[in-house]
Amino acid sequence: MRTKISKSALNFYALMISIILLFNCCAENKKQNSVHKNEAVAENVNPHDVIPFFQHWNLILGNGSNAGKATNYADKNFFFTANDDKENWVVFKTPNAGNTHGTSNNTRTELAQLKKWTPMTEATMNATLKVMNVATTGDARVAATYSVVVGQIHSADGHENEPLKIFYKKFPGHTKGSVFWNYEINTAGDSNSKRWDYSYPIWGYDFSVVGSDKDNYPPEPKDGIALGEEFSYKVEIKDGIMSLTFTSEGHETKTFTKNLIVSEYAKPSDMPEQVKNLFVPIGQDGVEREKAYTGEGLFFKLGCYNQTNGKAPKVNKVWCSGAETHGGNIDKQYADGNYAEVWFKSASIEISDNAISNAGYFKANDGLSKKTVYPSEVIPFMDKFKILLGDGTNENNLVNFEHKDFFYTVIDGTRRWVVYKTPNSGVTSKNSSNTRSELQEKREWTPEEGGKLTGTCKVMQVSVSGDARVAASYSTVVGQIHSGEGHENEPLKIFYKKFPGQTKGSVFWNYEINTAGDNNAGRWDFSTAVWGHDMSVIGKTKEDFPAEPEDGIELGEEFSYEVNVYKGIMYLTFTSEGHETKTFTKNLIKSEYVNKSDLPTQVKKLFVPIGQDGTERATAYSGELNYFKQGAYNQTNGKSPKKSMVWCAGAETYGGDIAKQYENGCYTEVWFREATIGLGTPQK
Repeated sequence: MRTKISKSALNFYALMISIILLFNCCAENKKQNSVHKNEAVAENVNPHDVIPFFQHWNLILGNGSNAGKATNYADKNFFFTANDDKENWVVFKTPNAGNTHGTSNNTRTELAQLKKWTPMTEATMNATLKVMNVATTGDARVAATYSVVVGQIHSADGHENEPLKIFYKKFPGHTKGSVFWNYEINTAGDSNSKRWDYSYPIWGYDFSVVGSDKDNYPPEPKDGIALGEEFSYKVEIKDGIMSLTFTSEGHETKTFTKNLIVSEYAKPSDMPEQVKNLFVPIGQDGVEREKAYTGEGLFFKLGCYNQTNGKAPKVNKVWCSGAETHGGNIDKQYADGNYAEVWFKSASIEISDNAISNAGYFKANDGLSKKTVYPSEVIPFMDKFKILLGDGTNENNLVNFEHKDFFYTVIDGTRRWVVYKTPNSGVTSKNSSNTRSELQEKREWTPEEGGKLTGTCKVMQVSVSGDARVAASYSTVVGQIHSGEGHENEPLKIFYKKFPGQTKGSVFWNYEINTAGDNNAGRWDFSTAVWGHDMSVIGKTKEDFPAEPEDGIELGEEFSYEVNVYKGIMYLTFTSEGHETKTFTKNLIKSEYVNKSDLPTQVKKLFVPIGQDGTERATAYSGELNYFKQGAYNQTNGKSPKKSMVWCAGAETYGGDIAKQYENGCYTEVWFREATIGLGTPQK
């Protein structure tokens, strides 16, 4: 028996079928779009199926973790497979910011070989790849910006330096990027802080070609490699010689050789011009061990080692890119191109049977970025000091002590530093209007007994708000001698000061008189310029700044000081690469300001108008107990200039909210990498 279907029912069924087909079509399109968005993920294909050699490596992921051997392993964020409509590839992907591995500033999704071998053995690595993305933000003046390392040789011993890094780098808006390789010297001596790279162009530029401004790029390389364009490298090690071969269809094959066991950079005169231009200005001017990497355990690395990070260029003008990181949010970084992504379609390694376990490297570096390195491990004199922090709290035992807001350590790309940080407003010490994260020496001494303090530092931040007419605005004190008796005045304060909008700031030192009589209200400072202006150079109005000093010091630029008090005389020495060394002497036990007629013109201009016109005891600080201080003593505060046109800066304080002050640049931050303290010595 047949059932008769009405015409209206047939129309209904036809409509439903159309809707179902349309739905399925949309679903398929959505699926295809989703696949495209996720780099054409190869379904049910494991990285081990594409390149079957992962049993020879540990895989370090873009979140800083060691995933171990990557056999039968994938991670949707960092390590997976893709298909480009022709063949399958293994994808290595990592953001501009996240947890890092070892002491690096940079994230990586990278294989690290499980065995190590010496340069005298035979070892080979081959790879064919294409770079699909480099970060879209950064600072064009920073050499590492917009680049990724796709292959390495790394040392597992000594300084753990890198005799080979193969880079790809492309500036925003360019179609073609550059491929180059770097050799990092195996620095002579115990300190690795002065290491540098020498860079060789393959196609396009070398590492040293940078922009003239943050967003001003050099011309696009004519013989460069585009994103998505294949190239291959072969690295061979034999009898201490590294041989490199680079090939890409449509490009000239390039070959190089490098001796890994005899250095060509063992003397200062061997330094290449490229290095003098790029690394020497940031203090990286070392020499190499004569035997280079002889006897050290080396191992291959392969993948995606993102060289673009979010650290400020003032931290390190070669390695710190100032790129967008969205606070470390990986999804947001991936969404707007702030990541590196490299695809490999083939790779292989061959090593000697004499290769040995590389477990020691992973033991030393796994999780290291999450481990606390205390300031006392960087500058070991902390047992001789106590500290007052920016929230008014004190700590007397500084061995294995840190505070994440005020006193901690960082790495700037080459070395570790102790950070002193403090806001414009917070809890202060007695008799002070200013916050500080500052060490105070436990020992006290008279000028006749003497003492010595040294420090190598760089000021990373001074307040961006204040009043230009107030001498203390926009400044911080990075070293002091303080009296612990009498008026408790300060025979020495070493300042750094920079006006907003200017590149260079001033370094100067102040001597505060030890006021005669019982009343200390008439005390004043006399300021002496080191580089740039002295304290008395101020603006005519609140936002009218004097001319930028030609011989000044930039934020992030290193300088050193030595304070040596011996038999009542204070000897000061200031040094900085590229600046004239300056020396000064000051008698701390015999005053030159005993009479009103002795007041310097500078003091009459700056202090006398606010009623500070005292004279000094004839014996100055003789017999008084003193102590050294070092760190960040913020001289910019929120008090009204009406109270003092010298010391009250009228800066923004956000009601004392420290987080908001930090967020808006209303704080000071000083980094020290070296410092010593001891007894005064005869001045040479």
